[in-house]
Amino acid sequence: MTTSTITSKPANLSRVRRWLPDYGVYLAIALLIAYNVVFTPYFLTMSNLRIQLIQVVPIVIVALGMALVIGTEGIDLSVGSVMALAAALIPLYLGYGVVAAILASLVAGLAVGLINGLLVARVGLQPIVATLALFVGGRGLAVVISDGKLKDIRNPDMLHLGAGDLFGLPVLVWIAAALVLVVAFVVRRTVFGRRLLAVGGNRPAAELAGLPVKRVLITVYVACAVLASIAGLLSVARIQSSDASAVGLLIELSAITAVVVGGTPLTGGKVKVVGTVAGAILMQLVIATMIKHDLGPSTAEMAQAVIILVAVYVARERKTR
Repeated sequence: MTTSTITSKPANLSRVRRWLPDYGVYLAIALLIAYNVVFTPYFLTMSNLRIQLIQVVPIVIVALGMALVIGTEGIDLSVGSVMALAAALIPLYLGYGVVAAILASLVAGLAVGLINGLLVARVGLQPIVATLALFVGGRGLAVVISDGKLKDIRNPDMLHLGAGDLFGLPVLVWIAAALVLVVAFVVRRTVFGRRLLAVGGNRPAAELAGLPVKRVLITVYVACAVLASIAGLLSVARIQSSDASAVGLLIELSAITAVVVGGTPLTGGKVKVVGTVAGAILMQLVIATMIKHDLGPSTAEMAQAVIILVAVYVARERKTR
């Protein structure tokens, strides 16, 4: 074996390690799709593909908000509880019309996000501590509001959001696609997006530069909670019922995994919107594949935990080099 051959192997390995954090998610999706095409019956049928698209929508929307928060070197554990709170408010306000019910859900999300943002930006709490309070208390409040009961949704306008089509695709998918475009535009093309990345990349430097760091942080947590509210009300529309104890349960795990696997580092300073969407699709494929092969949701949750550990390790390896 020549010296050039020996030296080329570490170089090739180094290139693979640099490539994995940004593009590994797409390889994983391709491999998982190939596996399902071969081993999962009826995987390529239109009905199954439609189901997968519909089911991934809440993960995509919540992951978009999570990506913004993680871009500032934060985290939001309360997104599942915000979804539950939005779901609990829908039946209470549907009597006043679907617009009133949607606005009530969005206002609730805005309020939760404002509390989270103030605790992080003004009080100075660590994000994981600040959002943990509403992770526990938010769902408890949602259960109290709904009296702990599952409530059927029969409003046709609300049901159209969950079951309607537009140009052959579910309305849910169009809403998610629009939100992806909006978040991508904000991150890449606006002053706020540049400030967000600056705050996440180096907060002390951003403060010295005179950037409105606290305002950016508050806005990010509000945006994350409002997106979670949208995911919650769309989930209610899809399943045609409101169950505060189940809506959004453990979705924070899927969202964080989607963001990290998609290439957004937990250390902040970068937001990969397209990668986040790909990460959400990967999480949905993992869950669907395991359920279709009778492995159960708990096994899928453990798989997600392993995936996020691998993604964080790969990202850390890249940072240390």
